Amino acid sequence: MTQENKVTKRHLEGVVVSDKMQKTRVVAVHGLKRHKRYQKYYRVTSKFKAHDEKNEYKTGDKVMIEASRPLSREKRWVITRKI
Repeated sequence: MTQENKVTKRHLEGVVVSDKMQKTRVVAVHGLKRHKRYQKYYRVTSKFKAHDEKNEYKTGDKVMIEASRPLSREKRWVITRKI
């Protein structure tokens, strides 16, 4: 019996906020975080640089990004599809 260990990669949903670079898009991912003391939720935004080989995604597109190997100094994500 051989058991195959399958590694699942991280997936995030976000919105393309910049398409000014070649083959790179900046994707903003929104989330909720809870305040430690006051127990209220507040919105946090993280920006990720994601690879877009064909330059097909434009600003405002809702996309799914997936973690990958480092592609450059700041690029560790790849856009997989449009939502």
